[in-house]
Amino acid sequence: MNFVEIAPEPFVARLARISTHHLTQATHMNPSATAPSITAHAARDLAEQAHPGHGIPSQDPDRVERVRLHIEESGGIGRPVLLIHGWPLTAEAWKPQVSALRAAGFRVVAYDRRGFGRSDKPGSGYGYDTLADDLQRVMDQCGLQDVTLVGFSMGGGEVARYVARHGESRLHSVVFAAAVPPYLLKTADNPHGPLTPETAKQKRQALEHDRTSYFEQFTKDFYSANGTLQVTEAQRNEAVALCNQSAQNAALACMDSFGTTDFREDLKKVTVPTLVIHGDADAIVPFEGSGQRTHRAVPHSSLVSVKGAPHGMNLSHAQAFNSASVSFLGA
Repeated sequence: MNFVEIAPEPFVARLARISTHHLTQATHMNPSATAPSITAHAARDLAEQAHPGHGIPSQDPDRVERVRLHIEESGGIGRPVLLIHGWPLTAEAWKPQVSALRAAGFRVVAYDRRGFGRSDKPGSGYGYDTLADDLQRVMDQCGLQDVTLVGFSMGGGEVARYVARHGESRLHSVVFAAAVPPYLLKTADNPHGPLTPETAKQKRQALEHDRTSYFEQFTKDFYSANGTLQVTEAQRNEAVALCNQSAQNAALACMDSFGTTDFREDLKKVTVPTLVIHGDADAIVPFEGSGQRTHRAVPHSSLVSVKGAPHGMNLSHAQAFNSASVSFLGA
């Protein structure tokens, strides 16, 4: 495996080239075939989600799409904490947590999801099976054992699917932070899902039609509680800049993924210590439809509801978020 190492403070960042077929879910690269459309990629990803644990690996290891993931880590010998960012941000969104976790003695690792930030942006591979496999490869690359996975928003889906797909042998604990499980989409058998199919369609069309306007409004909602922005305008603009690092096909495919993936069976397999932390004024992933239901689905979990906190509580209410996280990690 080849990788390039650079060393910005406070992390060591590296681009890990995932190339060998046994380490990566690979996409066929057939030069004689017509490139599939984004719609076709999304359909394939959604089909993958419908059968958790049954992603299709490449059968042709000599013709693969190589995907590089940007990984940042603090180093050190402390117990590792792996941070998985929300949509459509990057590992940079975890800055408020890094110093607190390092000060508490933990080794901190974060990475940019495929299609986002500084990672490669392939045409497909945005279903949760593939994303959970990417998470496993990050753990392999960094040699992580006895690790706590912290999944924010969309990243909470990767935590749930990781447990279902790869088990808990390398895990110490997990954290679902403002996370999308158990199942956002409102359906006949999921009547408490907070996302109606009509709203999901409208959101997708809005992002397709005017990406710039969508991210402007999204970040306002992301950091607002009861209609009032809880961060500075400069901080919100920094978030917009992170959103703009996403590939449009990745943003759309991941929007489909986190909006339509059912994690209810995945959560049944979570047995390690679990923290559910959620803002009670979350306008993106409502507490009652997600955090509260995840807490009930994982009976042994601890629940922290942050009063007056929006979706982006790790920035707006960083002190409360960090205090609850470090307390849980140290237990």
